[in-house]
Amino acid sequence: MEGRNFLRTYSMKCGAMGSSGFEIGNMSSPAETPLHISFSVEKSDAEAANTAKVQIWNLSDQNLKVLDTADCVLELKAGYGNNNALILVGNITHASTSMDGADRMTELEVVDGRVELRDCVLSISFNGAVDSREVYSYIAGQMGVAILFADGLEYKVLPNGFSFVGQARTALQKIAECCGHVWTMQNQILQITFPGHPVAAVGYVLNSNTGLIGTPKRIVIGSNKENEKALTGWEVEYLLNGAIGINDTVQLESSIASGYFRVHKVTFDGDNMEGDWICTAQLLEIAAESERI
Repeated sequence: MEGRNFLRTYSMKCGAMGSSGFEIGNMSSPAETPLHISFSVEKSDAEAANTAKVQIWNLSDQNLKVLDTADCVLELKAGYGNNNALILVGNITHASTSMDGADRMTELEVVDGRVELRDCVLSISFNGAVDSREVYSYIAGQMGVAILFADGLEYKVLPNGFSFVGQARTALQKIAECCGHVWTMQNQILQITFPGHPVAAVGYVLNSNTGLIGTPKRIVIGSNKENEKALTGWEVEYLLNGAIGINDTVQLESSIASGYFRVHKVTFDGDNMEGDWICTAQLLEIAAESERI
């Protein structure tokens, strides 16, 4: 696995919606010498926006000006060689530049879905019986994001329609509570699923041949809610792989842990010149069918 460190590749695009912006990286060939980049992206299944910090060294003055545009969007892909996946999409909420020795370092704070969750205000009025899936799709359309429904998801019919005025995230919470669902925003895609369930049954195999590093660590996550049991699973480290995301199914294969699990949290830590290029994930046991209610 050591040799793969020399094949680290990335692509970062920045710009306001509808503008050309700029792109940096070495996606076309690992032999290219791109700008130095470092990132830490934290994602979870919470009904809140994911956050990230990205550092880039020696951006041009022209590109620095792009970062100052209102609600500038950042898209980051990373991986090995030609095998890259989307790590992050979000709005830049803060940018600062300072000297780092003889180099100029720019630090960015990024929030996934910031504009959609912060700014989208809805006025909804569905008369008569309406399927909750239709309401979900309408909300996503008004937010301007794609929506992904979990396999086997069940939807309630609202016999008296649905009316709402306010922030889109509040409307999502109301529909999710009514149906016994949970929602989360991942790379500006709205996910809807049952609590404790993945969005798809098909998963990723994670073992020493596919990037698993070291030995999984047993974890227990306590619940702060009355009558809810603690969640159990494993914390794992593996070579950077953006294809494994929140609420995905992972088939873990190791000497001390095996089985199918749901991705609860994941952190992507990367530096294309030195240091980490890894993921740290919390994999939780998939909730039983009876726990959906």
